[in-house]
Amino acid sequence: MPATAPAKPRRPEEPAGPLLRVDSLHVRFGSQEVLRDISIDLEPGQTLVVLGESGCGKTVLLKSMIGLIRPTEGEVQFEGRSLSGLNDRSLAHLRTRYGFVFQGAALFDSLTILDNVAFPLREHTRIPDAEIRSIVGGLLDEVGLPRSVLTKKPVQLSGGMRKRAGLARALALDPQLMLYDEPTTGLDPIMSDVINELILRVHERPHVTSVVVTHDMHTARKVADRVIMLYPVFRLRPDEPQIVFDGTVEELDGSRDPRIRQFVEGRAGARLMELREEQARDHGIPAESPTDTETDTHEGEPDA
Repeated sequence: MPATAPAKPRRPEEPAGPLLRVDSLHVRFGSQEVLRDISIDLEPGQTLVVLGESGCGKTVLLKSMIGLIRPTEGEVQFEGRSLSGLNDRSLAHLRTRYGFVFQGAALFDSLTILDNVAFPLREHTRIPDAEIRSIVGGLLDEVGLPRSVLTKKPVQLSGGMRKRAGLARALALDPQLMLYDEPTTGLDPIMSDVINELILRVHERPHVTSVVVTHDMHTARKVADRVIMLYPVFRLRPDEPQIVFDGTVEELDGSRDPRIRQFVEGRAGARLMELREEQARDHGIPAESPTDTETDTHEGEPDA
């Protein structure tokens, strides 16, 4: 088994074993297979980064982890309880233990930032409104937003500020499991690193476990205890596993698997060749030969 960073100590009431277990998960939409035989054990206190190119099923996996997408086969367990066996009410209650940071922040456009961040507290608790306002102020402090944004609408904020407001809302119920869907997409390098630092800061909270879906290698290197990489099902042979890597960032950087090297190094040569071959098949014409800049002498090397 690949080496991973040690998990944080469990709470006394936490059961032994993984916090979240994905067991032989398959997801299909009609005839389209998106996830194939995915199995992951997520230990308490771990930060798992899920890498992969667009369209490989990363967000589908993330939504399956919290029951927003039901598996075609297999199951997801949280603390040993199968999500498939829960009714809608029980599933909604369980989700109060999750914090979900959506790719586009997913704030309510018609609400102020105060009301956006306060929403889960008003929806799921009976905390007095004056105390809620105090909690919201503290959450804004935690994510580095000035309290002057409390009365603003999301449209009045920059992309980075909206992301941080979304993070503050996700933290409102003091979640046990944090899930981030492409948290740095659309941000400049400096603001992306601000978000990465906030992910690290959130992880310092007691008993927080995190899953970060991204294609950003800088994010992976900065926040991950463990990395898995998914490969698109349609590009795999029937007998090939969809998880092509599971290990540490250091092991990822040392892998010689050409699929991993192509992603880590951001090389498009092999993919351009594949696209040309697909176009040639569609039109019944010979594929063009690759140029020198599109090939890499190391892509044919076997995995170490």
